[in-house]
Amino acid sequence: MMPFSLKIVTPDGLFFDGQAEQLIVRTSTGDIGIMARHMNYVAPLGMGRAVVIADGKRRNAACIGGMVTVMNGEVTLMPTTFEWAEDIDVERAEKSFQKASKIIEENASETDVKLAKAKISRAMVRKGVAKYRIDIDPNSMNH
Repeated sequence: MMPFSLKIVTPDGLFFDGQAEQLIVRTSTGDIGIMARHMNYVAPLGMGRAVVIADGKRRNAACIGGMVTVMNGEVTLMPTTFEWAEDIDVERAEKSFQKASKIIEENASETDVKLAKAKISRAMVRKGVAKYRIDIDPNSMNH
């Protein structure tokens, strides 16, 4: 596959700056796959798993909020939160999930319930993505 320039930048810093063959990311309207020569594109990010294929290796991450842009062949992913699968603290995500679930069960205020539901969603994404810690040859995948 032909590579393209990919930069992944969050408020915490630069996560990736190099060449990639494919980026799959969840936008607010669904998943999108980006490859070389993709048309110019801008979309808000949703909450889900991002897949970066670079040097023939597939790397997964939890990707939450922000924007993705494709401009003249250069792709910039600017998520609010981005965490490589191998860096996810599953125990911390589970604790966050449990704590937020308890807030909902306690009939907290409407604002607290909304915040708790958002925390549950983020924890579920992180726990789900953590299962993809092993690099996989993308050519061996049966879609």
